[in-house]
Amino acid sequence: MAELSATSGIPVATIKYYLREGLLPAGERSGPNQSLYGPEHLRRLRVIRGLLEVGGLSVAAAHQVIDAIDSDLGLAHTFDIAQRTVSPLIDPATLSADAVAQVDEALSGWHVSPENPGRLAAARVLQTFAELGQPDLSGWVPGYAAAALAVAEADLDEIDVRDDRESKTEMVVIGTVLGDALFAGLRRAAQEHVTSTRYAGGAR
Repeated sequence: MAELSATSGIPVATIKYYLREGLLPAGERSGPNQSLYGPEHLRRLRVIRGLLEVGGLSVAAAHQVIDAIDSDLGLAHTFDIAQRTVSPLIDPATLSADAVAQVDEALSGWHVSPENPGRLAAARVLQTFAELGQPDLSGWVPGYAAAALAVAEADLDEIDVRDDRESKTEMVVIGTVLGDALFAGLRRAAQEHVTSTRYAGGAR
């Protein structure tokens, strides 16, 4: 474990915590107080760190995501688990009909279930805008929908180039979690770029 800690850069106490929580599989016993750890443990530690530190998941949520990686479920089912794990739970009854209708108009022609967490989250955002006196987003939402569709295509393209089921499943789960953080980061950079080109000469 000391070597695993040194290689991964993760403290021994943290590794033991991951073991207790079932996030990291146990090593192979080599003595009364010693176990052997291999490359799969190092890889799993990096996955855990990505989920917790970059993705911002709780330990319980990370456990669900890792269980999905280790399962033999199909990719579509794994995607569903990943989405629901990283998305807030929203009661459809709390959403206004107008907000839901706006989202459904933007998603027209898409194969999206009524309980899809993204659909519900988008409706809640639009409802909040309406409550803040910004009800007309007809020029904004379609642009976001088009960008989201392009990102989803990129997500699936990245999964398709993986060779085996394990790496595909891992990309489904990790990509769902870290892809949100990546897109948010790129959006911030793009906002500065477009602002500087559209309003040239303005102060940063």
